[in-house]
Amino acid sequence: MVKFADEALITVTSGKGGNGCIAFRREKYIPNGGPSGGDGGRGGDVIFEVKRNMRTLANLRYRQTFKGKTGGDGEGSKRFGKDGEDCVISLPPGCLLRDADTGELVHDFGLEDEGRLVFLKGGNGGWGNVHFKGPTNQAPRTALPGQEGETRRLRVELNIIADIGFVGFPNAGKSSLLDHFTNARPKIAPYPFTTKIPNLGVLRVDDEQDIILADIPGIIEGASEGLGLGIRFLKHISRSAGLAFMIDLSDDGYLESYDKLQAELANFSEELAAKERVVIANKLDLPGADERLAELRARFAESHPEITVYGISVHSRWHLDEVRDAFIRMVNEMAAQAGPVGEGSGIGGIRNQAPEVPDFMKAELEEPDYGEDTPSGDDFGATVSLNRKKRGKRK
Repeated sequence: MVKFADEALITVTSGKGGNGCIAFRREKYIPNGGPSGGDGGRGGDVIFEVKRNMRTLANLRYRQTFKGKTGGDGEGSKRFGKDGEDCVISLPPGCLLRDADTGELVHDFGLEDEGRLVFLKGGNGGWGNVHFKGPTNQAPRTALPGQEGETRRLRVELNIIADIGFVGFPNAGKSSLLDHFTNARPKIAPYPFTTKIPNLGVLRVDDEQDIILADIPGIIEGASEGLGLGIRFLKHISRSAGLAFMIDLSDDGYLESYDKLQAELANFSEELAAKERVVIANKLDLPGADERLAELRARFAESHPEITVYGISVHSRWHLDEVRDAFIRMVNEMAAQAGPVGEGSGIGGIRNQAPEVPDFMKAELEEPDYGEDTPSGDDFGATVSLNRKKRGKRK
C-alpha cells in the first residue's frame, strides 16, 4: 500500500504581480521627456493538467506546496515586467478537488482523460507612472504595487476511471481473471488479501475499442464497519459503467455471497449498488461445482431473473469467451444509453465525441422578409454614394 497514493493534501498559491515602475525619460537633446515607467508583469497561474498516462498521486506525496512565480517589475522606457511562470500540477484522470477545511467539492474532472483547468489566476501587475500623467500632473511620482496571489488548501482524491469493476470476496479469482484478459500482472497467491491496491488492465476488443478493467481488494462481510481492508477502495469503481460480481463456487456460502456483497455496496453508495452487473461463478473445475452452479442459477432465477450467471474456470480456461462477450455487450449498451455526446464512463469503452458542427458553406439561406410595403422590380432600393463631394479651392 506504500506505492499506491489516492489522496493528498496540498496548498496552492498563485503568483504575485510585479510592481509598477517610477521612471522618467532621460535622453540628450530631449528635455522634460515625461514619465516612462512600465507596468509590472502578471503573476503565474495555478493550473491542473490531466494526463492519461498517470495512475496515482505519487507525485504529490513528497511535495505539498505549489506556487506560481512572481511577475517581474516594470522598468524605464515603458518596458513591462515579465509575466510569472505558471505552476502546472499534473493529475491522473478521475480526480476530485475538495476544500481541505470544509470538504466542499471544488471541481470534479469526471471522465476527462486530458485537458487543463486554470484554478487560480495570478495577481495583476501594478501600473507604472506613465498611466498617471495628465495636464495638471506632468511628472507623476506614483506607481501601483502588484496584486497578491490567492492561496487555497485542497484535498485531492483519485477515483480510478474504469469500464468494469470487479467485486468479490478474497480469493474469488478476480486477479486471475484480470491476468487472463489483460497484460496486467497482479499478485496471485492462495491466501486472502493478496490484492492490497487497485489494479488496472486493458481488454483489447479491436483496433477502435478498449475496455478498462479494475480489480480492487477483496470485500468481506462487515467491511462497511471497518473489517478487513474496509471499503476504502470502492470509490475506484464508482465511475465504472458496470460491475462484475465474482462468486467462489468452492466456498460453502456461495448462495449468500451475492446478497452480502450487494449489501456492502449499498452501505457505501446507493448509486454504486444500482449499476449494471454480471455475475461470474468461478472454479467450475472443482468437484461438485456443476451442482452448485445449477443451484446458484436456480436461486437467481427466483430472486434476480434479470441477471445472467456465467459459470467459468479461470484455471482451466473454461467459458471465458462468454464473459468477454458479456463485458463488451454491457459496455456498448451503457455507451448507447449515454448518447452520441459521450456522457458515459470509462476511458476506453465509452468515448467522448464532439458534437457535429454544421457546414455553413452548405447551409441554405432563407429569403429575407421586408414586410408588406416591399417594392417590386426596379423600384426596389436606391444607390447612395459614400464619397464626399470635392469642394473647390478657396480663392
